[in-house]
Amino acid sequence: MYIAIPIDSNDFKNATITTLADTKVWAIIEFNQGEIKSIKDVTSWSEHGVDWLDFIILENRFENSIDFLNEGVTVLIRRDGQDSIDALIEAFKFKELDEAGF
Repeated sequence: MYIAIPIDSNDFKNATITTLADTKVWAIIEFNQGEIKSIKDVTSWSEHGVDWLDFIILENRFENSIDFLNEGVTVLIRRDGQDSIDALIEAFKFKELDEAGF
């Protein structure tokens, strides 16, 4: 499965999630059997280069997520303290992210 996260840097070890307006790059994470298989960066979530994007994790629930939902992507929202890619993936594994709702 593939997970997209808007981040502030392509230095994946130090990058943190950011708002859509402040996104520098998108981390496209291949996640399989409970671990990260690969991470690549792209400039736009819509140009992810994978067959199907399963999830997008956003910085807050006030982000405009309608485009993602229209594409059939499940939108998740981070909780406080979940800033780094590792923390977000750990939260994903244990279902500690919130679903976007209207």
